[in-house]
Amino acid sequence: MSEKRLRRRTPVRYKQVKHIIEEITSHTGLNIDISSKFLEKGHFDGKDILLVDRKILAFLISVGNEKIWFPTIRGILEWMPDTRWAAVDHGAIPFLMNGADCMGAGIHLAHESIEKGELIWIKDQEHSKPLAIGMATVSGLDMIKMVKGKAIETIHWIGDELWELET
Repeated sequence: MSEKRLRRRTPVRYKQVKHIIEEITSHTGLNIDISSKFLEKGHFDGKDILLVDRKILAFLISVGNEKIWFPTIRGILEWMPDTRWAAVDHGAIPFLMNGADCMGAGIHLAHESIEKGELIWIKDQEHSKPLAIGMATVSGLDMIKMVKGKAIETIHWIGDELWELET
């Protein structure tokens, strides 16, 4: 079996990735300025990725029929958006660290603007640190009310291959 590794890593200019930053900004509400940083694009495990100063901060995710650029967990740590999040209790963390989908019973707070089918990030309720990125299967208001069932399909989490990738 071949080892998964970062492929097609090429330096790019800011104007070549400006549309990516604009898309991330539209999804997260952030004002991101990386014009003076060292920028690269690459490919890992079927996903296009954006590296900023040799850190993987964003990746291209297929959502239905479209592809969306969204921050990785390292991108969330770097930029700390204040929208599109759901906060989970301590009991859900071990399951999320193993790549499990997030159940509604573990979610205690969620941003009200979340809609079904949107990409969101999951954070620890106590420390507000990002744990995973996933797709909402219900709205933010419904997540808070849920007592059973899946609320978020996990796509990327701390400890997965993308997180562990050494650049």
